[in-house]
Parts: sequence; C-alpha cells; structure tokens
Amino acid sequence: MGNASYGGGVIELKTPAEIEAMRPAGRLVASVLTALRDAADVGVNLLDLDALAHKMIREAGAESCYIDYHPSFGASPFGKVLCTSVNDAVLHGLPHNYKLRNGDLLSVDFAASLNGWVSDSALSVVVGDAREEDLRLIRTTEEALAAAIELAVADNKLGDISAAIAQISHDAGYSVNTQFGGHGVGRTMHGDPHVPNDGRAGRGLKLRPGLVIAIEPWLLETTDEIYTDKDGWTLRSADGSRGAHSEHTIAITDGAPIVLTDRANV
Repeated sequence: MGNASYGGGVIELKTPAEIEAMRPAGRLVASVLTALRDAADVGVNLLDLDALAHKMIREAGAESCYIDYHPSFGASPFGKVLCTSVNDAVLHGLPHNYKLRNGDLLSVDFAASLNGWVSDSALSVVVGDAREEDLRLIRTTEEALAAAIELAVADNKLGDISAAIAQISHDAGYSVNTQFGGHGVGRTMHGDPHVPNDGRAGRGLKLRPGLVIAIEPWLLETTDEIYTDKDGWTLRSADGSRGAHSEHTIAITDGAPIVLTDRANV
C-alpha cells in the first residue's frame, strides 16, 4: 500500500494490484446486503438479520468491522455485526429484539474485512406496504450516491462529490446533516479523508488514482438534526421523521471509478 503525504495528512493510496485485492471484500459485503434485503420482511426480527450476516461472515472466513468497534461517540463496543436502523433511526442502529412491521423503513449498514481488506456499504428498503414519501426519500439517497460516484474521478476535487450529494438532496427538498459522512477505506473501516455530504464544487482535496473511499448520503425527511438513543449508539431524527441511507465503497482510478460493493455483480 502506498502511503502518500497528501491533503495535509497521510492518506493511503492503493496500487492497482491492491485495489484488485479489495474486490473479494467488496463482493462479500454486496452479497450480504443482497441477502439481508431479500430476508427483510414483516415479522422478521432484527436479531435474525444480524445472525444471518454473522453466519455469512463466518462462512467466508471474514471478520466483522463492527462487533468490537468502540469509537469515542459509542457508549460501549458495538457488539453486533450490522447496523439496523428503523424508521426515525438513520445511522448506527443497534440490532435488538424487534420484529419488523408492515411499512417499516429499514436501513442496513454493513462492513467486513476479508484477506485484510475492508469494504463498507448500506441500503434502505421498505418492508411490506410502502409510503410514497419513504420511497422518495430512499430514491433521493440513491440518486445522490450515483451522482457523487460519477464525479469520483482523478483530478476532480472532494468538494465535487460533496456538492453533488447536497444538490440532489436540496433539490428534492431535504436538508443535509454533515456530522457523519463518508470516509477513507483500506485495511481499516474508517480512515482519511472525511467525505462530507455537503460542500463546494472545485474545493478541497484533489482526487488521485488509488484513493478508496466510502460515499454515504443519508437523509431525514423533515430535519437535519439527530440525537443518540438511550442504547448509546442508534442515531434518531430530532423530530421523529424517517431516515434513509445509501453507501458504496469506491476506488478512484485513471479511468472510471470502481464500485467495489456493487450489488449488480453478486
């Protein structure tokens, strides 16, 4: 791995061979999220979804990035392998004994390490009968992610990615929270640079081949304010409105970006 003094700090730039070595982790994360999306249904317990992901991690010979994760903002080690955020929860949802109900909006975030390399991805779905407002919210995060990935090319700026997310979100009528966003990915789940979900085009870090980042727009329906649940992890909307979250791990190359967690390849 090439460590470059870059952007005011040390940011890891991967060689083409290292990006190829990251592909199996990306495929695993994509396959787990695909299985979870298919398994999520009315009456399914969040703990059963977590158990399914844990089983797939073990079978792949991989390691969870979440189970021992204990950053400064977490009350304790996370203890599960998935983030399952339901309705007014949008990020870091701690799986618990809850059976999904008709109309629930579920966001699932998952990261794993395979052969020493990490990938990180998230999706949102509605279980059972969907409200149009929820589908629109999910669709906006997906469109923002797609727009950001299009601009994740060498010689563009990090602000181009952030501005694309913000424009799609604001044009749809949503406000944007910048407390949590995307990040560098490599041997560990979270590294530099931070990738905000709002910013100015043409500003910030110059994107270089070998940079691998997770891009993750997330939105709440009628607010951009969040609070931490009493479980010490789950982030919920301040006004009770629903949230959605989309994320992919991508590699910047000399050409088009590589979406390492693309579920179309599963």
